[in-house]
Amino acid sequence: MPESNNFLLEAVIFLGAAVICVPLAKRMGVGSVIGYLAAGVIIGPYALQWIDDAESILHFAEFGVVLLLFLIGLELNPAKLWELRQPIFGMGALQVVVTTAIFFAIASVLGLAWPSALIASMALSLSSTAIALQSMTEKNLLNTPAGKAGFSVLLFQDIAVIPMIAVLPLLGMQGDQHSTYWLAVIKAVAVIAMIIVGGHYLLRPLFRIVAQTGSREVFTAFSLFIVIGTAVLMHSVGLSMALGTFLAGVLLADSEYLHQLETDVEPFKGLLLGLFFISVGMSVNLSLLVNSPWIVAALTVALVVVKFFTLWFIGRLNRLEQNQDLLFSLLLAQGGEFAFVLLSAASGMPEVLTKTLILVVALSMIATPLLLLVYMCWIEPLFARIRGRGERAMPVMEQQNNKVIIAGFGRFGQIVARLLHVNGIYPTIIDHSPDHIERVGRFGFKVYYGDATRIDLLETAGAKEASLLVLAMDDRLQINTTAEAVKEHFPQLTVLARAWDMVHVYELLDRGVKVFRRETFESALSLGEDALIALHTPAYQAKLAANKFRTHDFASLYRLYEVHKDEEKLISTAQEAREELEKLFKADQNARQKRHVSWG
Repeated sequence: MPESNNFLLEAVIFLGAAVICVPLAKRMGVGSVIGYLAAGVIIGPYALQWIDDAESILHFAEFGVVLLLFLIGLELNPAKLWELRQPIFGMGALQVVVTTAIFFAIASVLGLAWPSALIASMALSLSSTAIALQSMTEKNLLNTPAGKAGFSVLLFQDIAVIPMIAVLPLLGMQGDQHSTYWLAVIKAVAVIAMIIVGGHYLLRPLFRIVAQTGSREVFTAFSLFIVIGTAVLMHSVGLSMALGTFLAGVLLADSEYLHQLETDVEPFKGLLLGLFFISVGMSVNLSLLVNSPWIVAALTVALVVVKFFTLWFIGRLNRLEQNQDLLFSLLLAQGGEFAFVLLSAASGMPEVLTKTLILVVALSMIATPLLLLVYMCWIEPLFARIRGRGERAMPVMEQQNNKVIIAGFGRFGQIVARLLHVNGIYPTIIDHSPDHIERVGRFGFKVYYGDATRIDLLETAGAKEASLLVLAMDDRLQINTTAEAVKEHFPQLTVLARAWDMVHVYELLDRGVKVFRRETFESALSLGEDALIALHTPAYQAKLAANKFRTHDFASLYRLYEVHKDEEKLISTAQEAREELEKLFKADQNARQKRHVSWG
């Protein structure tokens, strides 16, 4: 019981610190990352000492970074990843090699032994995937040139961690250790191959089986099982857990379960990533900072300055725009979470040096959101004035391809989608039936699995950026629920809805839906037109009759809506409308008879 009580108490402390510090940080305009880091510093072992085991929490919280890379992988299918190959292996490799070389030269000049200098240099060359990506997401920078370049470099760094960790035992290796090393390399290659092959051929059938259970909880559990299982598998052979889950995400990026996966994993990612930032804040050794403030400050500034200018040079070499290369440099000028891993694993380094470098890396991570704030508030407007634009220069964003979301891909939704498709509009389609998805997928449509009544799923599917939502589900309650929620959360969306009957139309109008179509009205009217022709009515007269009926029916619909909550008035208004329609058709019939007599 005492251990469980301690766990609950620590959970309360973590949650309470986050709930207090993060809103305050966001209100001050410095972003949520600073709030989490500040919370960690306050409750950590070097301040209030409410939590004293920062290292074990940091290892657990690394799953936040793992989930973050999985979600990023979901956004990058193999084709998009192939398009990024040049910045990944060009800019990324150049950054790691040049930065490592500069830091190694500095460490050697300062008299550090070459194995320790190499380990420290490799660790300091890495940037924080969590800090950079979270900052880019908060400030909507992922689709800017700087954001794309930054992501490419971060991805290469995650790949580069593998040989860096592999090199650690080689630095102090004796003769008979070579066989062990090569065995580890073979295992690593085998695991990566297993993830790629298994992910390509097994994951989709397994997700289909799980989805057929109809249980949201089981689907979420299976999603987490895939992510955590892949991470554990990679970790067991000494590889980056984040890289493994990134590969799994890329393999599922074209899957019909993409949006549901993103929706299920996102809350866990947010919580664990927040915990990761708190644990980084807890690792800030305030006693070491107090004892050697100038040394720590000088090393932190040196780290940020060297990485900034190295990245700026790479950005200019790759022809990033002037403001974009500065932004790119600031985004990645800090140390990274994998530096903790490398420095902790390097048992041969002096303990004081290890603790000092860990503190320097943590302080550089804390400095990044503050530097970005300075850039956004002062540097970017200054560039705008220099260019003579007179206003803040906004980053150039990519055009969004999918402006339409269709919820429900049954007999009704398919016709809408086909019409849009042949006109060059490719909507995002959501349906909750795995069998249905598999069937229509054979005809070339991209349909995603999920329950469209969930606001988080709609948001993941792009509802904030979309301009149109078509509600074509085969469940009246689902349509009403979704329409009501969309009106509240996505007011910019124009909603078009499938309606069952007149009563359903009234329900949709109550929920702000202005555009609707009764699912059987047009087909029934068309069949009625065919019936008139079969009874020897001329085709043009049958068409005119159908058009007149349609016009009158829509006009009557809105009259009836005004009184639909009063049953007596509704019945009397409906009778009046029916009598008006009969008189209208009798008048037409009489007019045709008179014309027939006069012509005769």
